[in-house]
Amino acid sequence: MLTPIMSLHLATVAPAAVLGAYLMLRSKGTPWHRLLGKIYMSLMMITALLSLLIPAAVGPQVLGHFGMIHLLSLLVLYCVPRAYIAAKKHNVTAHKGNMIGVYVGGILVAGLFTLTPGRYLHQLIFG
Repeated sequence: MLTPIMSLHLATVAPAAVLGAYLMLRSKGTPWHRLLGKIYMSLMMITALLSLLIPAAVGPQVLGHFGMIHLLSLLVLYCVPRAYIAAKKHNVTAHKGNMIGVYVGGILVAGLFTLTPGRYLHQLIFG
C-alpha cells in the first residue's frame, strides 16, 4: 500500500535519479552544475529523511522499524553535507567521491533493494 510518505519519497527520488545522472555526465564546475547540484543535494537529503519514516518491509528490523536499507539513508545523510563542504573548499576529489557514493548507494543500490519481493515497487512493477 502506498502511503503519503512513500509518495513524497518517490516524488523526490525520481527527479533526483535523473538529475544525478545528468550531473555526472555533463560539465563540472559551471554555474549550471552548481545550481543543479544544490537542487540534487536537497532532493537527496529530503529523500533520505523521508525514507527514515518508512518502516522496513523486508528482512530483520531494528526497533520494529528500521532495516538494512535505512543504512543507505544514513550514507546519504553523511555524504551529502561532506560533498557540499568539499565543493565549497574546492576539494574536487572528496566532492566527487561523496557524490558518487550518494548516487550509487542512495539511488542505484537502494533502488535495486526496492525491487525485492515484498516491497511496494516490486508489487507495482511485477504484480
